[in-house]
Amino acid sequence: MLFNSFDFALFLPIVLAIYWLALRKSIVAQNAFLLLASYVFYGWWDWRFLSLIAFSSAVDFVVGIRLAKTTISRHRKFLLATSIATNIGLLSVFKYYNFFVESLVGGIGALGWTIQTQTLNIVLPVGISFYTFQTLSYSIDVYRRKIDPTGDIVAFFAFVSFFPQLVAGPIERASNLLPQFFRRRSFELEVCADGLRQILWGLFKKVVIADNCALIVNQVFEDHTSYSGSTLLLATVLFALQIYGDFSGYSDIAIGTARLFGFRLMRNFAFPYFSRDIAEFWRRWHISLSTWFRDYVYIPLGGSQAGSLAGIRNVMIIFVVSGFWHGANWTFIVWGVLHALYFIPLLILKKNRQHINIVASQGLLPNPIEFLQILTTFILTTLAWVFFRAKSVGQALDYFSHMFSSSLFTAPQIVPEKIILGQITILLVLEWLLRGKQHGLQIDKLRVPQPLRWTLYYGLVLMILLLGDREQEFIYFQF
Repeated sequence: MLFNSFDFALFLPIVLAIYWLALRKSIVAQNAFLLLASYVFYGWWDWRFLSLIAFSSAVDFVVGIRLAKTTISRHRKFLLATSIATNIGLLSVFKYYNFFVESLVGGIGALGWTIQTQTLNIVLPVGISFYTFQTLSYSIDVYRRKIDPTGDIVAFFAFVSFFPQLVAGPIERASNLLPQFFRRRSFELEVCADGLRQILWGLFKKVVIADNCALIVNQVFEDHTSYSGSTLLLATVLFALQIYGDFSGYSDIAIGTARLFGFRLMRNFAFPYFSRDIAEFWRRWHISLSTWFRDYVYIPLGGSQAGSLAGIRNVMIIFVVSGFWHGANWTFIVWGVLHALYFIPLLILKKNRQHINIVASQGLLPNPIEFLQILTTFILTTLAWVFFRAKSVGQALDYFSHMFSSSLFTAPQIVPEKIILGQITILLVLEWLLRGKQHGLQIDKLRVPQPLRWTLYYGLVLMILLLGDREQEFIYFQF
């Protein structure tokens, strides 16, 4: 079920009405109903996927219980290994098996040999990369004794499958989300109102920005040799805006929807294109994934405290793994390596944490140095997105070859409509003005008159209704 679909527009009010009107007095009943609603939401794509998420949830629920009942080190390690093997095993079979087989065949073929192999004709379950990481982190945290396991199977299954963030995150930690299933939740009008504003902003970014940028991006990337370098550059910039609007839009809708039910999810995006270096970018882009790799891969490897060479190795590992997490294609690995190469000089110079505060925190506009830093970071990330979008490394390199040609300095063959440029301007201006807030519509009521605020809200709703009839899937559904 898509957030930007008519089905969800019916599903959400019905679920909310039952949740708050009929079940508000019982936490147990609310949790059971959320579990049922989440399974309906997830099964809307293909009911067969439900067996996988139920199996993964059951394994980690049992592992957590057993970890609490033993202090024997080898038993605890075996239980953790069971959780890791189950989750990574499922992910590997459904997402990476064919990639490994095809890479093996290609590598052996390059040596002049031929082998017979068989790939699997299977569909990648929606959201498997997200919920497997969520359940896996629960088992790891219980093993580390950072959290206590729960014996409430309904609450645990609801935590794993909580429908607002099930398909594309944020990847929640049990320490944040699971305890919320045991607290009494109350309907707070102001919280829900801000949740609705965040949903509206997310829909605007997805339906108006991302889906309209996609029209040009798809056209150019499908036949890049037919276009000038300037057109390819334009499509590259538009893809940077598309993937941001698409993915951060999903996160805004997920976080806003969760707030309607009395839950608070972690922030997943913090206006990353206003970053002054790559390190800051990764503190602001897909925060739930970057912190997951930091806590469960980077720090256990020794982080930056293991020495210079080991620190560089660890950075390369987490960026390569992060790239591979996104998809079974060498393009994603190259994308990860590029970001590692961007990041490593900052690590060596010990400048990877120099930009912690909000940009231009003392004024309306950035100073010249900050502007150049933002522009440079945006250019670097945008160029790397070419590998993320291309179907193969060869296509990406050919794309660059055509882009950095003499035609780069000609007028683009395709120009976005003025209304699209206006909508992109609205996105950038609002997010810049509200860069210290949680989302682009968290407007201070004391500073902005009510007529102006409601004009903005209705204007965004109108644009969504006029441009939201395509029901395009979110990019990260494929991951």
